[in-house]
This record gives sequence, C-alpha cells and structure tokens, in this order.
Amino acid sequence: MKDHEHSVQFAGCALGRERHICAFFNSIDEEHRVLRSFIKEGFDRGEKAFHIVDPGLREEHLHRLADAGVDVDQAMSAGQLEVRRWQDAYLREDHFDQDAMLALIEEVLQSGTTDGYPLTRLLAHMEWALLDKPGVEDLLEYETRLNYVLPKYEDPVICSYDLSKHGASVVMDILRTHPVVLVGGVMQENPFFVPPDQFLLEIRERRAARASASLNN
Repeated sequence: MKDHEHSVQFAGCALGRERHICAFFNSIDEEHRVLRSFIKEGFDRGEKAFHIVDPGLREEHLHRLADAGVDVDQAMSAGQLEVRRWQDAYLREDHFDQDAMLALIEEVLQSGTTDGYPLTRLLAHMEWALLDKPGVEDLLEYETRLNYVLPKYEDPVICSYDLSKHGASVVMDILRTHPVVLVGGVMQENPFFVPPDQFLLEIRERRAARASASLNN
C-alpha cells in the first residue's frame, strides 16, 4: 500500500489514508455548492477529474463546472476531464456488473497515473441504482468490495447520494460501506463503517434468510 503523500483538502478537512467517501446531499444545488472547491482544487493542481453522472444531467453538470471556473472544453480536449454517463460506466450493456465496474475503477485510477496525473478525483452519482435494471441489487456488495480496491491508491473517490431519492434503510447500509462520510457539508471519519469481510458476510446471511423465507412461503 502506498503512503498517502498527496494531501487533499475537502469540506474544510484534510483527507487521510481512507479516501472512499459517501457524500449525502438533499439537492443537486447542495452537491455542487459543497463539492465546488474540491473539484476546482483538483484542476488547479493539474489532477485528473473523472465524473460519472446521470445522463439527463450531463450538460447541466458541465455548465456548473464552467461556472466554478473550469475551462471545460480545454480540460476535456486535453483529457484532464472525463464525464461519463451511467450507460458508459455502471450500466454498460444496460445492466450492472459489479466485477466489470470494479475493473473499470482500477483501470481509471491506473490510467491517471500512467498519463502523468498526480491524482484522479473520481465523483460518481449513484442514483442509477434506483433504476429497474438487472444487477442493481448488487449495489451494497459493490460498495463493500470497493474497500478492497481503493486502499491501493491515493485517489479520492466520492459516491454521491441524493437523500431525497434513497430510502432510510438504504442510506444506513450505504453509510456502513464507506470509511469516510460527508453529510450536512461536514466530512468526518465514519464511526459506522464496517470492514468489508464482515459486511460481505452480513450480505450473504441476509440473502440466505430471504431465500429461506421465500421457500417457506
């Protein structure tokens, strides 16, 4: 594991070794207001930005980046900024394959280093998991397994969740899969985080219980 020598300021704090962050927002306006300085700092430091967004919000996302002072056209043509739609990341071939997505995350982070960027700041909108698509039920397992991948890298990865769209039980589970949490504009080490080995066991036990209940019915 690398030593985390690249300091990153976020929400008034310096990120430590753990850089898998769940960020909870009540609106798109709140998200951009809170993340503006984090995103802009990355561009100012010559880092890579890789964003995965709702396809219906992609143009708005680009406009908001421009409003934050990012030269969007130049950054995209240079390869410093990449903004993908859900269909080009989580929902390739119209379904969610967690193994393929974990491989894509590693590919993105490795290619950033290969291309000479000191860090890649990855931001992902997670409302794709609310769509009626095969595989979306694996969201929790995917978020948990990311905790095996991301500690190998220094790059901050933010999974952004809209609290107005996700139910309370899902939010609580998602909270338990991230070592760092941002809520109400405040970032902190997450006291509810559950190590991946333990949480994957819990997920398997839940599935077994559901399967048993289904057979009994």
